[in-house]
Amino acid sequence: MEKKGINRRGFLQKSTLGLGAGVVGLSSPTEAISETAERKNNRMPREVWVASVGQHGLRKPKTGEDEFKPIMERMEEFVHFQPDIMCLTELFLKRVITGYSKEKAESVPGPIVNRFGEFAKKHNCYIICPIYTKKDGHIFNSAVLIGRDGNVVGKYDKTHPTDGEINTGITPGAIVPPVFKTDFGSIGIQICFDAHWPEQWSSLKDSGAEIVFWPTMFNGGKILNSYALFNNYYIVSNYGSTTRVIDISGDELYRGGIRRPGICVPLNLDRKVVSGDSATKKINAAQKKYGRKIIVNTYRYESFYTLESRSPDITVEQVMEEFELITYHSFIKRSGKYQGKKRRRI
Repeated sequence: MEKKGINRRGFLQKSTLGLGAGVVGLSSPTEAISETAERKNNRMPREVWVASVGQHGLRKPKTGEDEFKPIMERMEEFVHFQPDIMCLTELFLKRVITGYSKEKAESVPGPIVNRFGEFAKKHNCYIICPIYTKKDGHIFNSAVLIGRDGNVVGKYDKTHPTDGEINTGITPGAIVPPVFKTDFGSIGIQICFDAHWPEQWSSLKDSGAEIVFWPTMFNGGKILNSYALFNNYYIVSNYGSTTRVIDISGDELYRGGIRRPGICVPLNLDRKVVSGDSATKKINAAQKKYGRKIIVNTYRYESFYTLESRSPDITVEQVMEEFELITYHSFIKRSGKYQGKKRRRI
């Protein structure tokens, strides 16, 4: 989560100065900062635009044509939204390039990452690039996170490959998934079969993830809605033919499909799920004081609220502190600890 007083401009100034050699040459810090600042001036302070780039109907490259051209053309369709981050689907090159397989796994950075790094730098956005990678003689089903400057921020190796993947030489990644810091917030990544291990998704929440991206080869369905609900973060999925964004409340916000291959939408990260326990009077008082500056949605049956700032003058954190509100996630953790203290020891 961003610290108070640090905006995207400040983040970029600090992170750009600290970078060494990477995937591609650094863009001019002044140009990168000024373009990001221009975007920010037209948005809410913690608004982020996410693109989940679908692949339905994507043509195969013609003989002698640049093999990356079709997927690059599809990505270009989202550029006019000025996305902060683009997510491609799991092992997307298998659907684009004939013969793409684990034998073409590359060290990071490598030729494929370099190519998409150029795109990221040109369009000033992060890219989640799911490919086969190799390290120390092992091959992984990975998602490489590329920064706005084209350099590698980090990578996530699929923790839970299928039995079939393991039998063909794919190595499982580390059991604790990383959380990546970006200039707009903290993100996590899961891949396909990882959807069946809820403890991994909880780990991302505990490590501060605000959005989890899920490139995949199966839809996932209501599994994702439950993870978004219990962990109170956004989930952005990319199934190739179906792309979805799920709200911190577990509701589905946006969907792309066969007729609309991919989506690019805004998410407000200055938004929390607030415990409904004895909070109604406090919520009403906050609404009376701040009016249009905040938005509250009531989830009666689940017993929580969502609280969102719609003004640069006030943050959700400030409202919660002023009216002594706590998040649903914190309330459940606090109650669990209290129960543990009072539980009878046998």
